[in-house]
Amino acid sequence: MKKQLLSGLVAAALLGTVALPVAAQNIAVVNGKAIPKERADILRQQVERSGRPVTPEIEKQIKDEVIAREIFLQEAAKRNLEKDPDFKVQMELARQTILIRELFADFQKNNPVTDAEIKAEYDKFVAANSGKEYKASHILVEKEDEAKAIIASIKKGAKFEDIAKKQSKDPGSGAKGGNLDWANPSSYVAEFTEALIKLEKGKMTQTPVKSQFGWHVIRLDDVRQAELPKLEDVKAQVAQQLQQQKLAKFQEDLRAKAKIE
Repeated sequence: MKKQLLSGLVAAALLGTVALPVAAQNIAVVNGKAIPKERADILRQQVERSGRPVTPEIEKQIKDEVIAREIFLQEAAKRNLEKDPDFKVQMELARQTILIRELFADFQKNNPVTDAEIKAEYDKFVAANSGKEYKASHILVEKEDEAKAIIASIKKGAKFEDIAKKQSKDPGSGAKGGNLDWANPSSYVAEFTEALIKLEKGKMTQTPVKSQFGWHVIRLDDVRQAELPKLEDVKAQVAQQLQQQKLAKFQEDLRAKAKIE
């Protein structure tokens, strides 16, 4: 009798040992249906791909999310929502979106931006922005007569900054007394640039300057050599910009090669 009881306990223990790995593969059981651990692994991978660390708290949130999804999926199945035409349409759109996203990710993986490309792009930026930077202020109005009256008022002692705050039609600089801060002169429209670079430091245009925006009264506040960021400080931004350019060209090339009837 004891021998048979012992054999039964051993058999039960062995069965438990065999069954344990199978149970360990499930994250939970909802309404009698086991949820495989792979579902949590998929969500965990998504979190890791976003750059976030998978902490114990995140692990708990993942488990809770997987369980909640299973509960909702079971209810959706009860209502036969998978047969709903709208569901099928949404699934097809989701399939297309995911597949296209994977296509672009595959292209970027196989066409990485090189350090040489980043350096070349940075050198182009330096060449285009080196030289002098100008700190300018301006007052923008709609009519030439207004601009002439402003110039006359400033010559008589009125403060440039006060007039800019009250009358300038440029809301950005007007609120700052006309201050446009430091910039490469090429960043302005041609008429503005031409007038600005002719001014001496501290001087104002003696006649209004017309551009597509209206009439300007311009003052040159200071001049300095351009202060450009170092390559290492902007490397990530340059790489991202080049990556976007490569992807855009890839998309354009696919469109160009496609036979559309």
